Amino acid sequence: MSKLIMIDGKRYDVPIVKLDHSAEFLYKYAERTVDGVLHSEMIGVYFNYQVVFGKNNANPTEYKKLYDKLTEPSEFHSVQVPTIEGEHAFEAYFSNIKDTFVRIKGDNRYFKGLSVNIIARRPARQ
Repeated sequence: MSKLIMIDGKRYDVPIVKLDHSAEFLYKYAERTVDGVLHSEMIGVYFNYQVVFGKNNANPTEYKKLYDKLTEPSEFHSVQVPTIEGEHAFEAYFSNIKDTFVRIKGDNRYFKGLSVNIIARRPARQ
């Protein structure tokens, strides 16, 4: 399962181990009155993702390119992820990027468990 996610027009040949999708309901305000009734104004529903990529054994250069893309100092990115109906394209930012060092072999450094949270900039549904 690789090349499923597109970032800024490019797909990366790094295997995907896990792709979690969440629908986050964001409110302008949400308050309960003294009688216990909730009063709120919804902004919209945001589709966010958490992705865990596989090891970089087969292609450490591609893994490095993906890591560099995820950590570049750009505020927002164009992202496409797979859905039941095809692909969901949206603008997002990345957070909580991390991976784990495995070993050094020759000139290559090997890592695994690269993960990222992809947070939508705008609501998918209003």
